[in-house]
Amino acid sequence: MGPVRPVSPHVAKLGDLTASMRVVVLYGKETFFIRDATRRLVEVLEAVHGEIERFDLDGVEAQLSDVLDELRSYALIRHHKLVVVDDAEKFLAAGDGRRRAMEAYAANPSPEATLLLRAQSWPRGKLDAQVKKVGVVLKCDLLSDHDAVTWCLSECPDRTGCLIERPAAQRLVERVGPALGRLDTELGKLAAFVGEAAVITRDDVEELVAGSRQEQAWVLQGAILSGAPAVAWAQLRELLEVSRVPEQLCMWAISDLLRRLHTAAQLLGRGVSASEVSRRLRLFGAGGNRVIEVARRGDPLRLAQLLERSVQTDVANKSGLGRTARNLEALTLQVTDTIGRS
Repeated sequence: MGPVRPVSPHVAKLGDLTASMRVVVLYGKETFFIRDATRRLVEVLEAVHGEIERFDLDGVEAQLSDVLDELRSYALIRHHKLVVVDDAEKFLAAGDGRRRAMEAYAANPSPEATLLLRAQSWPRGKLDAQVKKVGVVLKCDLLSDHDAVTWCLSECPDRTGCLIERPAAQRLVERVGPALGRLDTELGKLAAFVGEAAVITRDDVEELVAGSRQEQAWVLQGAILSGAPAVAWAQLRELLEVSRVPEQLCMWAISDLLRRLHTAAQLLGRGVSASEVSRRLRLFGAGGNRVIEVARRGDPLRLAQLLERSVQTDVANKSGLGRTARNLEALTLQVTDTIGRS
């Protein structure tokens, strides 16, 4: 029986979002779901209004007037506005009549703006009834294991270009749990291993997920971030020759690091705070701090060139051009040297 592609409950909920909504509430502990829903909302707004202006506010620090002023003021070039308030539950709990004021706003929202409230928890109240008249309140909780398997089957083709067999999806969820962010990362690693337009099998999951060899591959990112080519080269050789980590996985680890560095450099250059960049890219601990440090010093254009080089190297490896190990060595040394000189 071939792989199937059912409709994921996660994707079905995203279909509830429309450009006509003036107030949207996304709440729950599944931050990946909230990010996906935010992306979907932006897409449907742009499909109707063209370019939109987005304003992100911290619900802990923002004042009521900050939010209402953004919603009621005209966009600079008459674009539709998306006003995002994070930690919305804390914003509403701060007092000074905020909840009543937001109930009043939801009863008569600006036609030129969409308000997006994002929260971990959401106490029910009169605001919900007003929001549902002009938008939606969408719960974004962690999926059950069964729904997580369905999500993998549904989303893997669009996100990776590969299909995944049901037994493979079931084993993947067994090993890493139902958190979508982790599943998305693991699907990317698996797709890099099997190649585009292939099918991920249970054997692939057994080989690559939650074993010591694949976890060791991420050590390569730390070695590259050291900026010392000799250290990175030695680490790569140890992974390939001693630990027998698949070459495809090392390739993916390098590309993933460059994607994060390039995105972080762009966001920092636009004035986005380091903490917000870390949140968006899921950067944690000393390794995450090092990524921010390197991205802050790095030239976004140069990082983009390195990211393009990694894509070219991956294509060469999959096309049989040159020896894969040699290609990886050259890319590792070039990236590490660039980081060390920045």
